[in-house]
Amino acid sequence: MRGLLGAALVTATLLSAPAKAADEGRLAPEMVRLDNGLTLVVVANPRMPAVAHFVFYKAGSIDEPSGKSGIAHFLEHLMFKGTPTVPDGAYSRVIARNGGRDNAFTTYDYTGYYQLVPAEKLPLVMEMEADRMANLAFTEPQLESERRVVLEERFSRTDNSPAALLREQTRAAFFLNHPYRLPVIGWEHEIRGLGYADARAFYERWYAPNNAIVVVGGAVTMATARPIAERTYGRIAARPVPPRKVNSEPPRVSETRLEMTSDRVRQPYVSRAYMAPSIITGETEHAYPLEVLATIMGSGVSSRLNRALVLDHSLAVSAGAGYDSAQIGPATFNVFATPRQDVPPAAVEAALGAEIERVRKDGVSEAEVARAVRRIQDSTIYAKDSLSGPARIVGSTLAIGLPVEEVDAWPQRIGAVDVAAVNAAARFIFREENAITSVLLPKGGKGS
Repeated sequence: MRGLLGAALVTATLLSAPAKAADEGRLAPEMVRLDNGLTLVVVANPRMPAVAHFVFYKAGSIDEPSGKSGIAHFLEHLMFKGTPTVPDGAYSRVIARNGGRDNAFTTYDYTGYYQLVPAEKLPLVMEMEADRMANLAFTEPQLESERRVVLEERFSRTDNSPAALLREQTRAAFFLNHPYRLPVIGWEHEIRGLGYADARAFYERWYAPNNAIVVVGGAVTMATARPIAERTYGRIAARPVPPRKVNSEPPRVSETRLEMTSDRVRQPYVSRAYMAPSIITGETEHAYPLEVLATIMGSGVSSRLNRALVLDHSLAVSAGAGYDSAQIGPATFNVFATPRQDVPPAAVEAALGAEIERVRKDGVSEAEVARAVRRIQDSTIYAKDSLSGPARIVGSTLAIGLPVEEVDAWPQRIGAVDVAAVNAAARFIFREENAITSVLLPKGGKGS
């Protein structure tokens, strides 16, 4: 048993460690804006032998016209169809031939394209990305071919997965008015109706240099990257980009519950989500405390949910929590568990509810907060040592409208979170009318 002096020393170490971790996690991005409005950011890391090159467009599925769900993601696919100087399919082949790899992703709030290449190939990827920013060319037959690819992606990732279908239905039921209620990939019937004019209009509306953020990380400096960016991206003329108009979310007044059964389900699953503020929307003072609360409740083997449901009472094979504050619109705070085969899902649901109520009523401890803060800050240090991590973090932060200074302020803001703020955030979100419960069951199973 540790004596009182030993315990005091450990507590002091935990409380003083965040300041050091905050300094170690600094990315120190440099940012300039080109004459045409394009934002260029460099996150230098001389220890890296290569570069990560990202282009973020401030356009995602929240910007889609009504009835056109999936067009942002569809366009992401079509961006690989070439330009008058780069034939269809050649883009990725050129990157691979030069020792790199590339991909893209669409989110609710933005769309990103990236390449990981040797440092000397940065001019090549900037030239190719600038080319398709200005000169994307695709035909009706190419669009129809890519539609089949997107539909197959939806089938394999969503329609063929009961868990994914339930998540989609849960999100649609949870968000009453905000476009976060729509799937990023789109509803199948709307994907089938998307046409050439829809894709071309979305491209011309949003894919402008003054609506783009280029982030380069790794073995690069601003002195190297800026001249390349100016002679590639800098040639593209700015054009008017409309303001982003997004419906706001009304208050929730009733708890919601969904149960789904399927003969393809072998393992039940229970989750509960709470509407929460993000770093931009709602009661933003709770955003950083909620990041800490999610770590306390559901990150790692010593988290509250894992201890209570998995280790102590053997009710579940896994349990956790999740929250992401980096969104334009409202966020969700999620708790979830997978019951053991011999345990009724209703028992696991009750146990989740009991742990949530315990936190809401009794709060968390100072020691839990100190450990969670250090854990989060340590993760920023680990991210710094990856090639793509820093560039993606910086780009996504800017893409949702936060200033570049917020990137390095993140560890300090997490470090400033105290136990009172965490407990206030828990009381704020853990309200019955603020929740939606989802239960996935095998055919013939019962959730309660």
